[in-house]
Amino acid sequence: MSVRFPRPATPMGPRARIAVVVAAVLLLTGGSVGYALHASHRSARQQADADASFTLHGPALYFRDTATGRVAHKPLAGTPGARTPGGPACDRFYASGDTALCLRAKPGVLPKTYAIVLDRRLREMRRITVPGVPTRARVSASGQILSWTVFATGDSYATTAFSTRTAVLDLRTGYLIKSMEEIPLTIDGVRYHAPDVNYWGVTFARDDKRFYATVSTKGRTYLVEGNMEDWSAKALRQNAECPSLSPDNTRIAFKKKVSDDPAAPWRLYVLDLRTMRETPLAETRSVDDQAAWLDDGTVAYALPGAAGRASDIWTVPADGTGAPHVAVTGGSSPVVVG
Repeated sequence: MSVRFPRPATPMGPRARIAVVVAAVLLLTGGSVGYALHASHRSARQQADADASFTLHGPALYFRDTATGRVAHKPLAGTPGARTPGGPACDRFYASGDTALCLRAKPGVLPKTYAIVLDRRLREMRRITVPGVPTRARVSASGQILSWTVFATGDSYATTAFSTRTAVLDLRTGYLIKSMEEIPLTIDGVRYHAPDVNYWGVTFARDDKRFYATVSTKGRTYLVEGNMEDWSAKALRQNAECPSLSPDNTRIAFKKKVSDDPAAPWRLYVLDLRTMRETPLAETRSVDDQAAWLDDGTVAYALPGAAGRASDIWTVPADGTGAPHVAVTGGSSPVVVG
């Protein structure tokens, strides 16, 4: 590239010529660096977004491919290694109705998360930046109510090993509840107040009003039932984490602490909401995940993977019978898209 400078009306001295040359060099250098940064950012953004041909269409099992960090999908009855790649880059993913929620860790010194709302063509509709590390994501059956949880840092009460922030977004109104900690909570029939209340793992009922979540306080965890309309929550029972409501809204899959062994503290259970009877599932390994229902008879969840893979997706019958089977090698965040 060459630059032609206009001839000055009055001849410039040596210092003036040097100043003009330096300014031109800085201008060209700055432009090149700016273009390089823009191109780099555009390339990274394109890689993080879904391919144009990758959309939500079912029936299919969508999941995060742990090798690429991007969302992929496969037939519900396909082999564990089969997949169609091309989805957005997410650390946690969930979808329902015409909406998908992608939690993506934001690069930087302080841990932050992008909560990215996507439409059925996986085009970005809204992006919210929150402090913390992504961990749980859910969308209601209608696709209108979303919730996400991040591991937070900096809470001085910190009597437990971690603290969380759980948000709820209503797409019908655009209203965002940045933290559920202020929701009026009742435990054992009494209004409860404590500075160490943490919520995580929300799951929504089909009416877009009722929801379930985990609350932690004073070293105990509770399954709570909440109501979006009057914004209230009540504890149903202790020792139930990461609830996931069945498609028919009658049962909840959850992880229950069954051991003080930090290497294997939990086991998957299903709670019948009509009888409040709980059933241990045939999966006996410790599951640290919010299970997802593939249908009314099967739940899916992630476990540490074999052969060096970060995780694999397994399925097990929801009635306590049968045996677990691997559904996806190298996957996490399972969700069925109809």
